[in-house]
Amino acid sequence: MMRALYTAASGMIAEQTNVDTISNNLANVNTNGFKTERTEFKSLLYQNLQTRTTTANGANKPVGAQVGLGTRVAATTSMYTQGAMLASESKTDFCLDGAGFFAIRGIDGQTYYTRNGNFTWNMSGDGRTMLTDHSGQAVLDAGGNPIYVPEGVTADSVEVSQTGKFAYRNPDGTVVDMGISFGVFQFNNPAGLEKLSDSLLQATGASGVPLQEGVAQGLKPTKVLANYLEGSNVQVADEMVNLIIAQRAYELNSKAITTSDSMLDTANNLKR
Repeated sequence: MMRALYTAASGMIAEQTNVDTISNNLANVNTNGFKTERTEFKSLLYQNLQTRTTTANGANKPVGAQVGLGTRVAATTSMYTQGAMLASESKTDFCLDGAGFFAIRGIDGQTYYTRNGNFTWNMSGDGRTMLTDHSGQAVLDAGGNPIYVPEGVTADSVEVSQTGKFAYRNPDGTVVDMGISFGVFQFNNPAGLEKLSDSLLQATGASGVPLQEGVAQGLKPTKVLANYLEGSNVQVADEMVNLIIAQRAYELNSKAITTSDSMLDTANNLKR
């Protein structure tokens, strides 16, 4: 019975993490580029109650007698399915239609990745107009450099094609190629990316090295859609169902604890 107390407690702890994950999904239902997360569980150790042999000569019986000692959280997996494409009036809002990620230079000089294309033109330290996220961090081009508006060109005249190439339109209507494009990267295992604040992701050994589109072979190109944002892929109805299931599982584990406690109380009162 003491074993049941700790086993059920492990279930309650695991389900609490599950509820935390579901709550985070619901909290980010309107976060651009957010990917819903799912809590994965794994069983703990098993204790042998009886060996697989029942005779002196060691003959095997069909099944053993084992009892599990609970569960724990194994991972929190992000589901990288495409989010809804939301129309925007801003020319610096971009949506990725595909498996790619934008590259961002953090304030620490490291390169991070994001699906949130909510960008803006900002003034850099040297007085040039630079494309940044709303935290002021530079968006990088295919060469790993910040994206600047050419001298004498207004930011409002800059256009971006579905291939991610930048151009600007002269007053006479002619379009001039700027010779730069978005740096778009893919990963062999995007679920292995480390999640950071500000919708940023960091490459890890589990995610694999970033594969740049247009350089690495065999990658399906990602479309870059201007005047659109990628919404969260969180399905509220699914999350509410998952929340109910997690709540019921938590209640069942708490019931197992109270039942075990009642059985212990009965055992303690046998001498009376």
